[in-house]
Amino acid sequence: MVGNTFPYTQQDWLEDITLAYEHNVDGFALNIGSEAWQLDRISDCFAAASKTKVPFWFFFSFDMSSLPSTTAEDIQFMCRYVRRFGKNERMFRYGHVPGLFVSTFAGEQSLFGQPTLDDAWNFVKDRLASAIHYVPSLFIDPALYSGMRSLDGAFNWNGSWPVHLNSNSTRQEIECPTLDSDDEHIRNLNGRTFMSAVSPWFFTHYGPESWNKNWIYRGDDWLFVRRWEQLVAMRDRVNIVQIISWNDYGESHYIGPIKGAQPNSQSWVDGYPHIAFLKIANYFIRTFKEGRYPPVYEDQIFAWARPHPKNAIASNDRVPKPEHWDLTDDKVWVVVFAKSAATVSMHGRSTFEVDVRAGFTKLYQALKPKDGINITMERNGVVVAKCSPLKFTFEPRPSVYNFNVFTACS
Repeated sequence: MVGNTFPYTQQDWLEDITLAYEHNVDGFALNIGSEAWQLDRISDCFAAASKTKVPFWFFFSFDMSSLPSTTAEDIQFMCRYVRRFGKNERMFRYGHVPGLFVSTFAGEQSLFGQPTLDDAWNFVKDRLASAIHYVPSLFIDPALYSGMRSLDGAFNWNGSWPVHLNSNSTRQEIECPTLDSDDEHIRNLNGRTFMSAVSPWFFTHYGPESWNKNWIYRGDDWLFVRRWEQLVAMRDRVNIVQIISWNDYGESHYIGPIKGAQPNSQSWVDGYPHIAFLKIANYFIRTFKEGRYPPVYEDQIFAWARPHPKNAIASNDRVPKPEHWDLTDDKVWVVVFAKSAATVSMHGRSTFEVDVRAGFTKLYQALKPKDGINITMERNGVVVAKCSPLKFTFEPRPSVYNFNVFTACS
């Protein structure tokens, strides 16, 4: 989210590029909004990338919910970016497909003075003065793809969250929701490029006086890991995976460090690091690329939990509980990576022990008010990994509602 990088320097970009690359991420989708200063941050981004030899790429994802797109003249905003950076060696090109890889967030309402949506995006491609491989996230019925010549592919933005769940969903569906919307996109693309999504969480908490966004998607049941497992299983049908997101703090699905300029999300983001998600992603990105689950060479424990019971009443929050708050569970979600067979102990009001095999194992433990997180892994009587974050307490009386998660690792 370039919109969250206002104070960034070239060093900030270089740190992000290096950190992402060290965790097997290949590049950044640069979400571009309407503020004029974002052009300068993009310039800093490419300047930083020129200082490193690591193979790391960028493509533009124009945020059409923000950018002007009513008249033909509005195309000049996008042209400015493509003219300035389109020939940069760090711009992503997919495989042997000609043209710059370009995506969007939304765009189904963007007509640029043209009679139809397909005419609009053909017009955009013609005017960008560079060959474009256009793979947008359009929130339309995928059945319409077959009639759209402008599309070189599509991105299923909502594919990673169980967006269909509600209070009337069965308990079985809530605990193991189907995430099968990719199938409809793939079927209707008829061999064109498909970009799928994976995301660890979703919570946003803005009142009517700002963006008026206040809901969760259930991220319980190791959603991030289960989605990666699904993508690995269908990797022969998925061309690109986009992780949502590196730094979208407002929707709580960031996997990068908390830095830059937050969009007034400090009350639910500050103190809630998500670097554990990045470390988990490292393993599964490699798995997706290689087509096999590699051996585990380091004993590790990862855990994440919300900071207060879902039924808690906030004492000082002008914004009410988020929509779908009742769909989540008061549990700590755990994934352990073991080099070989070991015993994992989850300590609390009582201790729960489980023997795990080599590889990764998904576990959980119920949380009660004032509980903390204290998990150990032992092998042959020796503790080989421990996850006991001192900064986490399951707080029964929060001052504000926070359905974000605190993540930790050994």
